[in-house]
Amino acid sequence: MGWGTGLVVGFALLAAACSSDNRATEPDERDGSAAVEGERALPDPVKVTGPVTGGAAQANASLQDLDAAGYVEEEYFFEGDASSYAPAGELGSNGKWDATVVDSQPYRTRMIVRRPADTDDASGVVVVEWLNVSAGGDGDPDWGYLHQELIREGHTWVGVSVQQVGVSGGEALLEGAGLEGGLVGSDPDRYGTLSHPGDAYAYDILSQAGAAVLNPDGPDPLGGVEVDQLIAVGESQSAIFLTTYVNAIHPLSGVFDSFLIHSRAGSAAPVNGTLDLEAGVGGRVRIRTDTDVPVLIFETETDLTELEYVAARQDDTRFIRTWEVAGTAHADRFLLEDVYGLSGEADLSAILDCPAPLNDGPQHEVIQAGFHHLVDWTAGGDPPPTSPRLEVTGGDEPVMVRDELGIALGGIRTPPVEVPVVVLSGDPVAGGGAFCFLFGSTTPLSPEVLTELYPTKADYTEAYLTAASDTVAAGFLLEVDADEMVTS
Repeated sequence: MGWGTGLVVGFALLAAACSSDNRATEPDERDGSAAVEGERALPDPVKVTGPVTGGAAQANASLQDLDAAGYVEEEYFFEGDASSYAPAGELGSNGKWDATVVDSQPYRTRMIVRRPADTDDASGVVVVEWLNVSAGGDGDPDWGYLHQELIREGHTWVGVSVQQVGVSGGEALLEGAGLEGGLVGSDPDRYGTLSHPGDAYAYDILSQAGAAVLNPDGPDPLGGVEVDQLIAVGESQSAIFLTTYVNAIHPLSGVFDSFLIHSRAGSAAPVNGTLDLEAGVGGRVRIRTDTDVPVLIFETETDLTELEYVAARQDDTRFIRTWEVAGTAHADRFLLEDVYGLSGEADLSAILDCPAPLNDGPQHEVIQAGFHHLVDWTAGGDPPPTSPRLEVTGGDEPVMVRDELGIALGGIRTPPVEVPVVVLSGDPVAGGGAFCFLFGSTTPLSPEVLTELYPTKADYTEAYLTAASDTVAAGFLLEVDADEMVTS
């Protein structure tokens, strides 16, 4: 299994029900507008070298036709001394954590930049993704889920090798993922000079990645793109680390203007960087409610139940919004097929050993709408609309509440969920391989059920068009993505 194909399997592999009334918790926190105001205070410069050449090839090169989209992709190294942190006080479930610097160690790692070739086409929004290493090597799931929106808006994406496993290898978080050696082991000629002191330093490496974009000592990795917004994103294991970053490190660094935390679990990573999904930190950790920048939390069905995010649910506040999306799984067919190039049920089943068709739900369309709102919010506009909560029961063993067809109740509801021809689920399928619990399922409805639901084709078409229009009006789909749903 090659570097790129192996990551397909594992890049996004992970790492008491609340009221559906998701109003702000305090009257003075109902205005959720935010803005990047005035002259940005630049962080200390960070040494940058590149664009990088040599070796076999760039790891994690995009499979999308960036040239046709008017984009370029380049790789840069950046280096310095990174700090590690320790808790300064109790790590409570409210996320209001204090951290203190313990020591510093030298590091050298890399970033991938995908940006408009013509800087005049660049929006000024720069997205920094904490690359996911659950499979033992770097993966870029949020580029996958967001790339259509990023490209059509002219946003710049920066993927950063933040964690030690991605750089120099080590044990994968998920047993059996089968990727070892990291960048250094995969291509010593290209990456042999990279070094990473351990994940205790990962948080500051992320901060310094932001600093390298804002104030490089050396070549500009953005090629002259001016930065108006710097948004940190991360999915799955990366989201678990970003939760800790927002709670404990952002108050110290202040580098990022907002955050997208995608498919986090109920726990958070320790401040010392040693991740244990079984223990977590306190079992339930919310985002601190006194955060001073916008935070959008995006959760699928799988995340609430299998990853027990339901235990960390919280009400919206001035700078926190949570979206929960019906019909979605932690990872899905779109990411594997449309982004990473796998095709056909036989191909997917052979790799993942899943007994049912993988979830083909509306995750990427909805998260693109969420990100669109986040950009406006960060610039001083309105916060994203309030999301209904998915209905969950079961206490310590959470279970999604479903209707008679098996479709989840509550949450953000899109046309494939409201006007179904298949049942889209984030629940695990029994009898599959070790990774199947993350991919949910897609189960066709019988002809008899379809006839009962939609006596004529016109009935179905009218209902679907109405659902698409309603979801756009509610702010949970962009019109361009809704149009694609309707015509596909």
